[in-house]
Amino acid sequence: MSQPPLLDVRDFSLEFRTRSGTVRALEAIHFQLHKGEIVGLVGESGSGKSVLSYAMLGISDRAAKVTSGSAVFGGMDLLQADEPTLANLRGREISMIFQSPRTALNPIRPVGLQIQDVLRRHAAAPGADLSKSLKDRAVQALREVAISDPERRVHAYPFEMSGGMCQRVMIALALACRPSLLVADEPTTGLDVTTQAAVMDLITGLARERQMATLFITHDLALAADYCDRIIVMHAGHAVESAPTAELFARPQHPYTARLMSSTPGERSTIASLAPVPGNLPDLKRTDLPACRFAERCDRATDRCRTQRPVLDPAQAHSVACWHPLQAAAAPVPEPAHV
Repeated sequence: MSQPPLLDVRDFSLEFRTRSGTVRALEAIHFQLHKGEIVGLVGESGSGKSVLSYAMLGISDRAAKVTSGSAVFGGMDLLQADEPTLANLRGREISMIFQSPRTALNPIRPVGLQIQDVLRRHAAAPGADLSKSLKDRAVQALREVAISDPERRVHAYPFEMSGGMCQRVMIALALACRPSLLVADEPTTGLDVTTQAAVMDLITGLARERQMATLFITHDLALAADYCDRIIVMHAGHAVESAPTAELFARPQHPYTARLMSSTPGERSTIASLAPVPGNLPDLKRTDLPACRFAERCDRATDRCRTQRPVLDPAQAHSVACWHPLQAAAAPVPEPAHV
């Protein structure tokens, strides 16, 4: 793309200091996100997807420490910004949809007031009747996420709403101030397949309409295939492959990516056709981790994989962090998530 990226993450490393040792959660992560682009961040649970997004927004656990790198958003390094600056950005320029809306929403406060809180903090306009203005905007925010009868629902509590409705409220909260960057962290967790499709259609439709950059975090490859322009595959704190979605699924080059695809069920899959990813994620507290953290699970690994870490080349459209990439025939694309 000719325009500079809205978000440019380079050499980003993070660790957690714990009583049982140092967890090297992220190591030398590189990626870019452009205006209007939807990028999927995929990988097994524990691969570092959510940790990366929390660290960029300054909401990591206190035990987390960024050891190197930068995350430049609109010309400002988020990792060097102080808390007041980040607090002004969160909700206004950068918003996040959390994976558990019932946990994220305040259970004893009507959803409309929660949306008004965000608007009052970041987008309140001076006027004689501020409360009416904020309420009208909260109703509009619910209407934009296709919640029926928003004038009534604005007074509802989260426990009075279904899981899918609560997720729509979370989306309304995140998008109320029309941010430039949206981080959607497993936004369909716990939802049935039909509701998943409706929620993802809503998020991506609004992202396209508003030209909003979106980082979609998921472990569901089929969902990412259906909605993302580009996908970054993560394994054990490493970004191992990055490519446009169609290219990635047609020609996966990293052995881990290929293994993920072979373990993803589709409409025509059988139990016999599925092949699990061998082994488990390595213990990131180990001091003897191989340079490529997939080496102990990979049948193509050599001594070089254990001693020299391959990295992604952000200048390439399809980049793979592997010394022995696959050159096999095209892999089948998982069936779309829609039903």
